Amino acid sequence: MTDHTSPTAVPGGGTPGVIVVTGISAAGKSTVAQALAERLPRSVHVRGDAFRRMIVNGQAHMTAEAPPEAVAQLRLRHRLAAASADAYVEAGFTAVLQDILLGEHLAEITRMVRSRPLAVVVLAPDPEVVARREERRSKTGYGPDWQPRDLDRILRDDTPPIGLWLDTSRQTVDETVDEILKRAWSEGAVS
Repeated sequence: MTDHTSPTAVPGGGTPGVIVVTGISAAGKSTVAQALAERLPRSVHVRGDAFRRMIVNGQAHMTAEAPPEAVAQLRLRHRLAAASADAYVEAGFTAVLQDILLGEHLAEITRMVRSRPLAVVVLAPDPEVVARREERRSKTGYGPDWQPRDLDRILRDDTPPIGLWLDTSRQTVDETVDEILKRAWSEGAVS
C-alpha cells in the first residue's frame, strides 16, 4: 500500500487541487474516490450525486432519451459539485470530485472547476466487468433499456479523451488508487 503522504499525492509540494473521478455507473467511482481521498493528507470527497438527491420534488431522471429538464438538472448538479470543489480548495483541501461525466459533460466540468491544478481520471473497466459489479451492488444504475454496454459506448465513442483513462477491470481499489497517485497530476492534468 502507498504511503498516505506520498509526495505525488498532492501536486506542487502540497498545493491543494481537484481530482475529478468519472466513469459509467458501477465502474467503481464512489469506492475509488473515497479511497483516494482517504490517502490524501487534507482532502474531501465531493459526491456529485448528492446534489441530485437533494431535490425533494420535481426531479427529472436521466434516461437513454433524457428530457431537456433532466439534462438541465444534470448540468445544475455539475455546477454545484464544481463550486463545492472550488470552495474546498480555497479552504486548503484537495477535492476529489466524483460523478458520471460522459460526452460533452466531461469537458464542461473542466471549465466549471476554476481551481488549478486539476486532474481528470476516467475509470474505464470492461462493460462485462461492470455488469458483474452491478449484480453485486445494493443500488441499481441500470434498467431494461439502459445497460453497461450502452453507457460504455457513450464513454468510449462520445467522451473526449481528457485526462488519465484507466482500465480498472483487473485492479483492486488499492491498485487503482496507487496508479492515480502516481499518474494523475502528470498524465491526467488539465490546464
